[in-house]
Amino acid sequence: MDKNTIIAIVLSVIVITVAMTIQTTFFAPSPVTTDASLTENVVSANDLSSSPELLRASADMAWNSGLPGSFSCVGDQSKSQQFEYQTDVFQITFDPTGASVSSIKLKDHLDDGQPVELLFKGPEDNNAFLMYAGDDRTNPINAVFNYEVRGNEVIFSQTFAPVSEDGSLSDETFTITKTYNFGQKEYLFEIKVDIANSVNKSIPLSYDNFAYTLAFEPQIGPAFDEMPNNNYNYRRFYIQADGGKKATPKISNGQYRTSDYLTWAALCGKYFSLIGIPDATRYTTTLTESTSGDIALASKMYFSRPAVRSASNTDTFRFYCGPQIKNQMTIYNESAMNGFGLANLHLEKALDSSSWLGWLENVLKWILQLFYKLIPNYGVAIILLTIFIKLILYPLTKKSMDSTAKMSMLGPKMEEMKVKYKDNPQKQNEEMAKLYKEEKINPLGGCLPMLLQFPIFIALYGLLNKHFELRGAMFIPGWIPDLSVPDTVFTFPFNIPFLGNGLHILPIIYTASMIYSMKITQTGGTPQTNGTMKFMTWGMPIIFFFVLYDAPSGLLLYWTVMNFLSIAQQYYMNKKKQKEAVGGVPAKTSNVSKFPQPKNQKGKKK
Repeated sequence: MDKNTIIAIVLSVIVITVAMTIQTTFFAPSPVTTDASLTENVVSANDLSSSPELLRASADMAWNSGLPGSFSCVGDQSKSQQFEYQTDVFQITFDPTGASVSSIKLKDHLDDGQPVELLFKGPEDNNAFLMYAGDDRTNPINAVFNYEVRGNEVIFSQTFAPVSEDGSLSDETFTITKTYNFGQKEYLFEIKVDIANSVNKSIPLSYDNFAYTLAFEPQIGPAFDEMPNNNYNYRRFYIQADGGKKATPKISNGQYRTSDYLTWAALCGKYFSLIGIPDATRYTTTLTESTSGDIALASKMYFSRPAVRSASNTDTFRFYCGPQIKNQMTIYNESAMNGFGLANLHLEKALDSSSWLGWLENVLKWILQLFYKLIPNYGVAIILLTIFIKLILYPLTKKSMDSTAKMSMLGPKMEEMKVKYKDNPQKQNEEMAKLYKEEKINPLGGCLPMLLQFPIFIALYGLLNKHFELRGAMFIPGWIPDLSVPDTVFTFPFNIPFLGNGLHILPIIYTASMIYSMKITQTGGTPQTNGTMKFMTWGMPIIFFFVLYDAPSGLLLYWTVMNFLSIAQQYYMNKKKQKEAVGGVPAKTSNVSKFPQPKNQKGKKK
């Protein structure tokens, strides 16, 4: 293998690594049976207005007491027990404190046999869908709301009264009603926020020209112990502005903030998304990331509503909280396809895919699913897909191997030319070009076929790294129970530098197969290239071992099988050449064979 080919391979590996990095970085329910205990906490507005002693008795429960125009809630503060609500797809735990959500589980998607938790929070973190006073995200409305369940709706309500500077409560009150509306089989639900004043004047709910903020926090699940690494586990924000263009917001100092109208804002993990869809009001949207707190990374979303200038107001927010599966998202592009009559949302744009190779990913996904239908095991399907791709690429890989072999045969004469014309580089290049022409060899013949394979490699990386159906898909019980995560066979009680505390077998097999593949493709060499060859044989596999150590086992399975197929192909070609040499088959580059092989330091021919 000559120096130029080795350089080409090294550059190719760099291109693959950079390309993979860019690719991974940028591109209604039926009525629910309700227990009577769920409705006993309901207090009507008439009860409040006829009971001023109840209103004033709650002064010690004042919310926002440190801000101008502070408020206090009224009602029975003792009934704050959480309760569960279910649809065909959701198992949600509501908390009357703040009319919030403390748990969101997806019944059709499992973690260790249990519904996956999509609300990842620490013991001291806030619940999801709390409201905040004005735009002050340190001041949650954490009063205990009254509630009732009506079919596909969970309705929370509480009445508040302004508190004067001397601590007395105003006789004027306003009521916040927060209604969660669900579809039986849909991952999207509505949150309606109704605010009504008891008198015919503007609602006294304003701080710095904002009425309130609705929040999703602190993070979407599944849970993780370490910071996402942006390749195999990540949390990313996307936004879609009016006009349908998806963008990645730039987080500066832990925050992105805009007053522009957004169709939606999305917080995406590898397999699940939380997409907030505001109504036509011009909210201020704030997205934050923080590494301080109870969890490794908190990613929060806030919609701040401008001050209300009327006696009553209704805002409607919608949230998609579910899997990154295209057919679950595209139903909101046609009003007739969903229970909320929504259209043109294009939530599928929040899916991560190769911007220029998405079509190829879809083709490979179709082939993978076809093999899965034949043999319902995704590990076997990946192996069959690998064999299929190897057969398709066989003409290219064969051409690359032949070109590499020919270049290796020219090595001795090329070294002779370098010595002969070492003081005349121009003449040296002319003679080498003449040699290539005589032997009908393209010096780029070894790397061009590899470059042509890059789109398939990159598309497969994207597919096998995040294909949703691989999540939880078992290949070999006891070894690879989930193709979407590393094959951890043992967990050490300590961390190994650069590797963590998990022992993964597939990266070791992959690295060993890569080293062996490199060794059997070496058909000779020269003293000047031996150092580079050693790096290619040992250095590159070791580098890839560390890079891919935490890769999903489905992705490593593909590359490992591809290595074994390449070894088999090279072994076959080497045996074929040996038979041709023994049988006296003339080589196309017979004139090259006349040049003696370079000797090592002991005087023995290589």
